[in-house]
Amino acid sequence: MDHRPQAWGRPRDDVYGAYDASYLHTSGPKQTTQSPIVTGTSVIAIKYKEGVVIAADNLASYGSLARFDDVKRLRVFAGSSVVGFGGDVSDMQYLDRHLNELAIDEAYDQGEDAAPTLNAANLHKYLTKLMYKRRNDFDPLWNHILVAGLDDERHPFLASVDLRGTAFSAPSLATGFGAALAQPIMRRYADTESQAAALTREQAIDVVKECMKVLYYRDARSLDRYSIAVVTADGVELDEDVRLEKQSWAFADRIKGYGTQTV
Repeated sequence: MDHRPQAWGRPRDDVYGAYDASYLHTSGPKQTTQSPIVTGTSVIAIKYKEGVVIAADNLASYGSLARFDDVKRLRVFAGSSVVGFGGDVSDMQYLDRHLNELAIDEAYDQGEDAAPTLNAANLHKYLTKLMYKRRNDFDPLWNHILVAGLDDERHPFLASVDLRGTAFSAPSLATGFGAALAQPIMRRYADTESQAAALTREQAIDVVKECMKVLYYRDARSLDRYSIAVVTADGVELDEDVRLEKQSWAFADRIKGYGTQTV
């Protein structure tokens, strides 16, 4: 019997034949993710007078299967910002670990009681560079991210970045199906910065809750449980187990499917 360490845990060649290590060779082409498997759907957010309200449901779908119903897609950064992830869950977990390490480094550098230097605006710039770099490496992180918090002047800040590194800011933002279903609702109340500055906290929360209800009605990859966060100068208030209220499916009898219809 071969007692050398490099042979430990391997079948005996004289009994099972030579060990095939061809799959360990790295001479083949580099392979990267081309189509995410486990994904999260919409993230929505809206500014108001004193901060930002952001929400995302707790479902991670395995293809079209509603597989994981307790996946939190809102992450707090440095106690002052919230990052919402849409898209691939494994890439979200990678970014979450990366941002946790970044927050720890910032805490060591600045001290426990110091205000965070990486506010939401700076964090968004950092994520934009990271996503663009990964895109240029032909190994993108398959996520669409919203960053909510405050900027350098302590004003409400909300911005987006996708897997290509495309970044922009607006009074209201949404990823996934939310861009088609929730944005028209939010733009009724915050189409411009001045309209967003006139919204109260309660109005902003009500708008987001209404959008989450519409998304549950119309998006097959959504869930009736979601996380919602309110970011202000005082910090982050995060509730990760909110349920939809006052659902009504009365509109369903007016929906007609494909094919010949009889009225």
